[in-house]
Amino acid sequence: MNPADLRASIPALERCTYFNTGASGPSPRNVVSAATGFLERHAFEAPAGEGPYKVAWSALAAAREVVAGHVGAAPDDVAFTRSTADGVNLVAGAIDWQPGDVVVRTDLEHPAGTLPWDRLVDTHDVEVRVLETEQGRLDMAEVKATVADARLVSLSSLTWTHGTRLPVGEVVDIAHDAGAQVLVDAVQSVGQHPVDVTEWGADFVAMAGHKWLLGVWGSGFLYVDPEAHDRLRQTRIGYRSVTDPTAADYTYHEGGRRFEVGTTSPAPYVALAEAVETMEAVGLDTVQSHVETLTDRLKAGLGDRVLSPAEYESGLVTFAADDPEATVERLADEGIVVRSLPHPDAVRASVHVFNTREDVDALLDAL
Repeated sequence: MNPADLRASIPALERCTYFNTGASGPSPRNVVSAATGFLERHAFEAPAGEGPYKVAWSALAAAREVVAGHVGAAPDDVAFTRSTADGVNLVAGAIDWQPGDVVVRTDLEHPAGTLPWDRLVDTHDVEVRVLETEQGRLDMAEVKATVADARLVSLSSLTWTHGTRLPVGEVVDIAHDAGAQVLVDAVQSVGQHPVDVTEWGADFVAMAGHKWLLGVWGSGFLYVDPEAHDRLRQTRIGYRSVTDPTAADYTYHEGGRRFEVGTTSPAPYVALAEAVETMEAVGLDTVQSHVETLTDRLKAGLGDRVLSPAEYESGLVTFAADDPEATVERLADEGIVVRSLPHPDAVRASVHVFNTREDVDALLDAL
């Protein structure tokens, strides 16, 4: 599949010029059809055939194979969640926090990566340390000093504020040397760049399919390193969390599936697998090359208003505007979808592989 074919398969693009994939991507028809097709099979055919549970579990297993392969994980190490925030909360709730434990995060995190730790301050007297950054960059000497006695480090692989790639592997090495575990929010990476969770070496990686993968809402997934389990105190449990739900003594699944509790619709994950296969058919090399060309064009047109890196790192381009919210509203009136950011107080355009030079020029002309 080439970018033009992908673009033609996305109905929303017939109605607007879309630059907000970093918030929520517009789904192709085949992705939505995968979800609706499964729902119809599950509701109309399965009850009189294989049975709804067998059909559902088979669909989840097949989707898990596809999704795990996309991020370099073993299927058993991937749990399906509702969102990135859901995955972060699952990890936060599975650690036996003690008063005085330290969580380190950056000042670039989405609320999904800040609110769970703020809550732990109130409920468990945990200390949260915030790594201050400069233009979306970490000072690695400060990282090393700050995580020295931390229990957990939480950071994004790609910042939603600036579109900068953070040195995840380096942070993981520093944190592990200090005895801390690492949770990575990779929702802005999957679908944009190749992700191999084993190369990062992080203990937990939370992701979702409704952004750059162009999946549907509800398609979150969480990678859990097999060696991270022994340091968790699991409290959530259900028949899908354990190896034999009818046994006298329960045993959690060894892998990420221990985070899955009970009955859930496989439809979002069927769509997620279809979305992954669609993006793989386009090719992440094509995605990166195409997006680099378009973001270079956009940045050149924006000039000194650009707050993101001058060189390509991602499809997120943040730029200054006198009144970001009013600018977003005015552009929406002209059929161009972008978003404002709270920090920095700016406008962000998300450039994906389905966008074109004409899209970029329309945004620049409107600005």
